[in-house]
Amino acid sequence: VQLQASGGGLVQAGGSLRLSCAASGRTFSSYIVGWFRQAPGKEREFVAAISRSGGSTYYADSVKGRFTISRDNAKNTMYLQMSSLKPEDTAAYYCALGTGQYHDPTVYAYWGQGTLVTVSS
Repeated sequence: VQLQASGGGLVQAGGSLRLSCAASGRTFSSYIVGWFRQAPGKEREFVAAISRSGGSTYYADSVKGRFTISRDNAKNTMYLQMSSLKPEDTAAYYCALGTGQYHDPTVYAYWGQGTLVTVSS
């Protein structure tokens, strides 16, 4: 499985961005989907995840109410809609596919290359 993330860019605080991540292969719906981010000098952290069917979603407290994760299994694509962005959201964002505990990066077997989000104040 290969993942291709897109949609990052420069946005002012309070603005919005939508990240996409397209997956190759025919087993996309077998995996939970997660988004993680890593700011310069910091460890990678969990942002959001969604169950195989899309019926359950999970968010880090820092993004709850501002970010929305979704997936389209027919298109092998996952999304992260980000609103009310803050400068502290600046990071490289990574999409991933995995099984297990959604917040644990070690359960994700496949990772995208990362897309950079920069939020200016």
